[in-house]
Formats: sequence, C-alpha cells, structure tokens
Amino acid sequence: MATTTFLSNATINLTQGATTTDLSDQANQCTITIGNDPLEITAFGDTGHRMAPGLQSVDVSITFFLSYGASEVEAILASCVGLGTTTLVISPSGTTESASNPEYTIANCMLADFTPINSTVGEMATVTANFTSGTWVRDVTAP
Repeated sequence: MATTTFLSNATINLTQGATTTDLSDQANQCTITIGNDPLEITAFGDTGHRMAPGLQSVDVSITFFLSYGASEVEAILASCVGLGTTTLVISPSGTTESASNPEYTIANCMLADFTPINSTVGEMATVTANFTSGTWVRDVTAP
C-alpha cells in the first residue's frame, strides 16, 4: 500500500448573519471532530450492547492570529459569541470539493467563549476558537 503525503492549506469561511468572511489567511490550525450521539437500543436477548445514531455532534477548533479592527479576527469572533447561528465552511485544501478535498459545512454552531487578548512579549498573538453544536454535511461534489 502506497503512502500519500498531504500538505494542508485549509480554507475557512465563517458566516454570521449576512456576512461571510474568508479567514483562511488568518489561521494556522484547524480540527473538525464529527459524529453522532450514541443511543442504546439493546433489547432482551441481546448478548452485547447495540447502538443507533442519535443527534449529530460536531466540534471545531481553529487557531487564529489575533488582529484588531473592523472586519478583523477579534471583531468577527466577538460577533459570534453565544449566538449558536454561525456557519463554518471548511476544506482541507482549496475550495474545489472532491474525494481528496471534502468540504464540511457546519451550520448553527456556537462559539461559547474565546480569549480576545492573548499577548506574550516577542510572540505572535493567537487565539483558539472552539465551535460546538449544530449540524454537519460533508460534500465531495464540485459545484
């Protein structure tokens, strides 16, 4: 079996209200964890636990370089805190969906909190934003 090397260059688009912002050039780390809540359906006579998928679960962690001002990272994240109406569209490399570049759309996710000031002398200021909840869809078809 051949090994494939993947060099990431994620695209990250965040929509809050009617405003969509491409934050790809403001981030250097992105992780998406998807799944479903497990629901027990074990019945009499079963010899082991049986499970069925429940509601979707999703967690997104993105590390951004902090920047301040209108339409900058701090202002955009501050506008998302506690709303539960943010949409993220994330692909591992570019915006053309394919089997080797799946696009994930996470709708109605929430940024519960974030650290708007994170400063250390001599270092780039970053913030990790953790979005949770909502629904996810995986797309591999080109538009």
